[in-house]
Amino acid sequence: MSGKNDIHPYVILARETVRRCLNGEAPLGAGAEICPDESLWTPKRACFVSIKGRHGELRGCIGTISPVQPSIDREILANAISASTRDPRFDPMTADELDSAVFSVDVLSEPEQIQDLSLLDPAKWGVIVSSGFRRGVLLPDLDGVDTVEAQLDIAARKAGIRDVGSASIERFSVDRYRE
Repeated sequence: MSGKNDIHPYVILARETVRRCLNGEAPLGAGAEICPDESLWTPKRACFVSIKGRHGELRGCIGTISPVQPSIDREILANAISASTRDPRFDPMTADELDSAVFSVDVLSEPEQIQDLSLLDPAKWGVIVSSGFRRGVLLPDLDGVDTVEAQLDIAARKAGIRDVGSASIERFSVDRYRE
């Protein structure tokens, strides 16, 4: 892990939010408590907060594909708490796990509808696969996801969509910040 000065304020905010939550402390009021540069915190953007264990195994990942909070700092705060305590795939984190956890924050671009699968690249683009009320999301540049077909299949399975061919597909890019 890099020194704290090398870590983006979005990641520091995510870690500090989880630390306070797991230790029963009051949450931060806003990102400005981490870094006073308001231009970092005022945009309204969707994001994912991912937490991995010491060996790179996923420990929690929750996010939004459209912003639901009034600013990116509030989006990070909400998603960090959810990733650490409400990811249904994992038990809630404990304070003992925090020192070995590695945090990342992915800030999403606006999703765009695509018709041509040649416009996808799992290293560059995340995908949203939708059918009716079902929607599966997969971030870009994930270990072991090397083909468009694999990426779409995983996103569809997450949503319980059986036929990717009849689903709607959107792509998005991310700005990834990590420890």
